[in-house]
Amino acid sequence: MNTSGDRLKSLLRECHLSASDFAANRRVTPQHVNNWFKRGIPMARLDEISELLCVNSRWLRTGEGVKHPSVPGLSPNAPKMTTAASPDADFPASDIAVPYYNEVLSPSVLGKTRVVEIPDHHVRLSLACLLAMDVNPDEAICAPMLGNSMACRIQHGSTVAIDRSLTHIVDGEIYALEHDGMLRIKYAYRLPNNGLRLRSHNPGEYPDEAFSELQIEQQHIRILGWVFWWSTLNTRRPVVPYALSE
Repeated sequence: MNTSGDRLKSLLRECHLSASDFAANRRVTPQHVNNWFKRGIPMARLDEISELLCVNSRWLRTGEGVKHPSVPGLSPNAPKMTTAASPDADFPASDIAVPYYNEVLSPSVLGKTRVVEIPDHHVRLSLACLLAMDVNPDEAICAPMLGNSMACRIQHGSTVAIDRSLTHIVDGEIYALEHDGMLRIKYAYRLPNNGLRLRSHNPGEYPDEAFSELQIEQQHIRILGWVFWWSTLNTRRPVVPYALSE
Protein backbone atom coordinates (compact mmCIF):
# COMPACT_ATOMS: atom_id res chain seq x y z
CA MET A 1 0.00 0.00 0.00
CA ASN A 2 1.87 3.06 -1.24
CA THR A 3 -0.78 5.79 -1.19
CA SER A 4 -3.48 7.08 1.13
CA GLY A 5 -5.97 5.84 -1.47
CA ASP A 6 -4.65 2.29 -1.13
CA ARG A 7 -4.90 2.53 2.65
CA LEU A 8 -8.44 3.91 2.43
CA LYS A 9 -9.50 1.01 0.19
CA SER A 10 -8.02 -1.47 2.66
CA LEU A 11 -9.78 0.21 5.61
CA LEU A 12 -13.15 0.08 3.88
CA ARG A 13 -12.57 -3.60 3.17
CA GLU A 14 -11.83 -4.19 6.87
CA CYS A 15 -15.08 -2.42 7.77
CA HIS A 16 -17.07 -4.31 5.11
CA LEU A 17 -18.06 -0.98 3.56
CA SER A 18 -18.46 -0.57 -0.19
CA ALA A 19 -17.28 2.58 -1.93
CA SER A 20 -20.95 3.46 -2.51
CA ASP A 21 -21.85 3.06 1.17
CA PHE A 22 -18.87 5.15 2.23
CA ALA A 23 -19.71 7.81 -0.34
CA ALA A 24 -23.28 8.01 0.97
CA ASN A 25 -21.98 8.32 4.53
CA ARG A 26 -19.69 11.20 3.53
CA ARG A 27 -22.33 12.78 1.24
CA VAL A 28 -20.15 12.57 -1.87
CA THR A 29 -20.54 10.61 -5.09
CA PRO A 30 -19.01 7.12 -5.54
CA GLN A 31 -16.83 8.67 -8.26
CA HIS A 32 -15.26 10.96 -5.66
CA VAL A 33 -14.30 7.93 -3.57
CA ASN A 34 -12.91 6.10 -6.61
CA ASN A 35 -10.83 9.17 -7.39
CA TRP A 36 -9.48 9.11 -3.81
CA PHE A 37 -8.51 5.46 -4.32
CA LYS A 38 -6.53 6.40 -7.44
CA ARG A 39 -5.08 9.81 -6.53
CA GLY A 40 -5.05 9.77 -2.74
CA ILE A 41 -7.28 11.42 -0.16
CA PRO A 42 -7.43 15.23 -0.39
CA MET A 43 -5.56 16.92 2.45
CA ALA A 44 -8.75 18.75 3.46
CA ARG A 45 -10.45 15.37 4.09
CA LEU A 46 -7.63 13.50 5.86
CA ASP A 47 -8.46 14.44 9.46
CA GLU A 48 -12.18 13.84 8.92
CA ILE A 49 -11.69 10.39 7.37
CA SER A 50 -8.98 9.27 9.77
CA GLU A 51 -11.20 10.17 12.74
CA LEU A 52 -14.16 8.40 11.16
CA LEU A 53 -12.18 5.20 10.53
CA CYS A 54 -10.32 5.36 13.85
CA VAL A 55 -6.79 5.62 12.43
CA ASN A 56 -4.04 8.19 12.83
CA SER A 57 -4.06 10.83 10.10
CA ARG A 58 -0.28 10.62 9.72
CA TRP A 59 -0.50 6.88 9.04
CA LEU A 60 -3.35 7.38 6.59
CA ARG A 61 -1.44 10.07 4.72
CA THR A 62 2.06 8.51 4.67
CA GLY A 63 1.81 4.95 5.94
CA GLU A 64 4.25 5.82 8.73
CA GLY A 65 3.78 5.61 12.49
CA VAL A 66 1.10 3.86 14.50
CA LYS A 67 -2.01 2.89 12.55
CA HIS A 68 -4.60 3.09 15.33
CA PRO A 69 -4.80 5.65 18.13
CA SER A 70 -5.34 4.40 21.65
CA VAL A 71 -8.98 3.59 22.32
CA PRO A 72 -10.41 5.07 25.54
CA GLY A 73 -11.61 2.43 27.96
CA LEU A 74 -9.63 -0.41 26.41
CA SER A 75 -6.49 -1.36 28.27
CA PRO A 76 -3.68 -3.25 26.52
CA ASN A 77 -3.65 -5.50 29.59
CA ALA A 78 -7.38 -6.16 29.46
CA PRO A 79 -8.51 -9.76 30.03
CA LYS A 80 -9.22 -12.03 27.10
CA MET A 81 -12.63 -11.88 25.51
CA THR A 82 -14.25 -14.80 23.76
CA THR A 83 -16.03 -15.32 20.46
CA ALA A 84 -18.24 -18.10 19.24
CA ALA A 85 -15.71 -18.90 16.52
CA SER A 86 -12.50 -18.53 18.51
CA PRO A 87 -12.91 -19.02 22.27
CA ASP A 88 -9.38 -18.00 23.24
CA ALA A 89 -8.79 -15.17 20.79
CA ASP A 90 -7.28 -11.90 21.97
CA PHE A 91 -9.00 -8.80 20.61
CA PRO A 92 -6.76 -6.03 19.34
CA ALA A 93 -7.59 -2.57 20.63
CA SER A 94 -9.20 -1.74 17.30
CA ASP A 95 -11.82 -4.51 17.71
CA ILE A 96 -14.92 -4.78 19.88
CA ALA A 97 -16.48 -7.90 21.42
CA VAL A 98 -20.19 -7.61 20.60
CA PRO A 99 -22.78 -9.71 22.53
CA TYR A 100 -24.44 -12.48 20.53
CA TYR A 101 -28.22 -13.10 20.68
CA ASN A 102 -30.24 -16.02 19.34
CA GLU A 103 -33.51 -17.89 19.67
CA VAL A 104 -33.58 -20.40 22.53
CA LEU A 105 -36.36 -22.66 23.77
CA SER A 106 -38.41 -21.22 26.60
CA PRO A 107 -37.98 -23.19 29.85
CA SER A 108 -41.62 -22.64 30.80
CA VAL A 109 -43.63 -23.15 27.58
CA LEU A 110 -43.11 -26.30 25.48
CA GLY A 111 -41.98 -25.54 21.92
CA LYS A 112 -41.94 -21.75 22.40
CA THR A 113 -38.81 -19.71 21.80
CA ARG A 114 -37.47 -16.40 23.06
CA VAL A 115 -34.59 -14.16 21.97
CA VAL A 116 -31.85 -13.85 24.58
CA GLU A 117 -28.14 -13.11 24.90
CA ILE A 118 -26.03 -16.27 24.64
CA PRO A 119 -23.56 -16.32 27.56
CA ASP A 120 -19.84 -16.31 26.69
CA HIS A 121 -20.55 -15.82 22.97
CA HIS A 122 -19.33 -12.66 21.26
CA VAL A 123 -18.67 -11.55 17.71
CA ARG A 124 -15.55 -9.59 16.82
CA LEU A 125 -16.37 -6.36 14.97
CA SER A 126 -14.05 -3.60 13.86
CA LEU A 127 -14.38 -0.47 15.98
CA ALA A 128 -13.80 1.54 12.81
CA CYS A 129 -16.84 -0.13 11.23
CA LEU A 130 -19.03 0.90 14.17
CA LEU A 131 -17.72 4.45 14.15
CA ALA A 132 -18.24 4.72 10.41
CA MET A 133 -21.93 3.88 10.91
CA ASP A 134 -22.28 6.14 14.00
CA VAL A 135 -23.02 3.13 16.22
CA ASN A 136 -22.20 3.33 19.92
CA PRO A 137 -20.26 0.11 20.73
CA ASP A 138 -22.31 -0.27 23.93
CA GLU A 139 -25.49 -0.45 21.83
CA ALA A 140 -24.28 -3.06 19.30
CA ILE A 141 -25.36 -6.70 19.37
CA CYS A 142 -25.15 -9.53 16.84
CA ALA A 143 -27.60 -12.27 15.87
CA PRO A 144 -28.00 -14.91 13.16
CA MET A 145 -30.10 -14.65 10.01
CA LEU A 146 -32.58 -17.51 10.29
CA GLY A 147 -34.26 -18.74 7.11
CA ASN A 148 -34.23 -17.49 3.53
CA SER A 149 -36.75 -14.64 3.72
CA MET A 150 -33.99 -12.07 3.06
CA ALA A 151 -32.16 -14.09 0.38
CA CYS A 152 -30.28 -13.26 -1.71
CA ARG A 153 -29.32 -10.07 0.14
CA ILE A 154 -28.72 -11.76 3.51
CA GLN A 155 -28.25 -15.50 3.29
CA HIS A 156 -29.43 -18.00 5.90
CA GLY A 157 -26.71 -18.48 8.51
CA SER A 158 -25.22 -15.02 8.10
CA THR A 159 -24.43 -12.93 11.16
CA VAL A 160 -26.08 -9.52 11.38
CA ALA A 161 -25.03 -6.59 13.57
CA ILE A 162 -27.77 -4.52 15.21
CA ASP A 163 -27.84 -1.01 16.70
CA ARG A 164 -30.21 -1.25 19.66
CA SER A 165 -30.41 2.54 20.02
CA LEU A 166 -32.23 2.91 16.69
CA THR A 167 -35.69 1.40 17.11
CA HIS A 168 -37.68 4.19 15.45
CA ILE A 169 -38.79 2.88 12.05
CA VAL A 170 -37.29 4.58 9.01
CA ASP A 171 -39.25 3.24 6.04
CA GLY A 172 -37.35 0.69 3.97
CA GLU A 173 -34.50 0.10 6.41
CA ILE A 174 -33.70 -3.39 7.73
CA TYR A 175 -34.51 -4.14 11.36
CA ALA A 176 -34.22 -7.07 13.74
CA LEU A 177 -37.44 -7.90 15.57
CA GLU A 178 -38.65 -10.30 18.19
CA HIS A 179 -42.08 -11.57 17.16
CA ASP A 180 -43.72 -13.68 19.87
CA GLY A 181 -40.31 -15.16 20.72
CA MET A 182 -39.12 -15.52 17.11
CA LEU A 183 -36.08 -13.68 15.78
CA ARG A 184 -36.90 -11.98 12.47
CA ILE A 185 -34.88 -9.77 10.09
CA LYS A 186 -37.09 -7.65 7.80
CA TYR A 187 -37.53 -4.40 5.93
CA ALA A 188 -39.91 -2.34 8.06
CA TYR A 189 -42.41 0.40 7.19
CA ARG A 190 -44.72 2.49 9.33
CA LEU A 191 -48.46 2.34 8.78
CA PRO A 192 -51.14 4.82 9.94
CA ASN A 193 -52.38 4.55 13.53
CA ASN A 194 -49.07 3.08 14.75
CA GLY A 195 -49.26 0.08 12.46
CA LEU A 196 -46.32 -1.83 10.98
CA ARG A 197 -45.56 -3.49 7.65
CA LEU A 198 -42.81 -6.11 7.34
CA ARG A 199 -41.32 -6.93 3.96
CA SER A 200 -38.91 -9.68 2.90
CA HIS A 201 -36.23 -9.52 0.22
CA ASN A 202 -37.73 -12.77 -1.05
CA PRO A 203 -41.37 -11.67 -1.56
CA GLY A 204 -42.24 -14.62 -3.79
CA GLU A 205 -42.12 -16.96 -0.79
CA TYR A 206 -42.77 -14.39 1.93
CA PRO A 207 -45.53 -11.84 1.14
CA ASP A 208 -45.77 -8.55 3.02
CA GLU A 209 -47.22 -8.68 6.53
CA ALA A 210 -49.24 -5.83 8.01
CA PHE A 211 -49.98 -5.39 11.71
CA SER A 212 -52.26 -2.96 13.51
CA GLU A 213 -51.25 -1.39 16.81
CA LEU A 214 -53.44 -3.93 18.63
CA GLN A 215 -51.89 -6.87 16.75
CA ILE A 216 -48.39 -5.59 17.56
CA GLU A 217 -49.30 -5.68 21.23
CA GLN A 218 -51.13 -9.02 21.09
CA GLN A 219 -48.36 -10.75 19.13
CA HIS A 220 -45.57 -9.29 21.26
CA ILE A 221 -43.71 -7.62 18.39
CA ARG A 222 -40.80 -5.43 19.42
CA ILE A 223 -38.04 -3.79 17.41
CA LEU A 224 -34.63 -4.95 18.61
CA GLY A 225 -32.77 -2.41 16.49
CA TRP A 226 -31.48 -1.34 13.09
CA VAL A 227 -29.36 -3.81 11.12
CA PHE A 228 -26.21 -1.97 10.01
CA TRP A 229 -23.91 -4.83 8.94
CA TRP A 230 -24.10 -8.43 7.91
CA SER A 231 -21.78 -11.21 6.80
CA THR A 232 -22.99 -13.22 3.85
CA LEU A 233 -21.36 -16.30 2.37
CA ASN A 234 -21.68 -17.14 -1.30
CA THR A 235 -24.59 -19.45 -2.07
CA ARG A 236 -22.32 -22.23 -3.33
CA ARG A 237 -18.70 -23.17 -3.89
CA PRO A 238 -17.76 -22.99 -7.59
CA VAL A 239 -17.08 -26.28 -9.35
CA VAL A 240 -13.46 -26.57 -10.42
CA PRO A 241 -12.87 -28.57 -13.65
CA TYR A 242 -11.04 -31.82 -13.19
CA ALA A 243 -7.42 -31.82 -14.34
CA LEU A 244 -6.73 -34.48 -16.94
CA SER A 245 -3.82 -36.74 -16.10
CA GLU A 246 -1.11 -36.81 -18.71
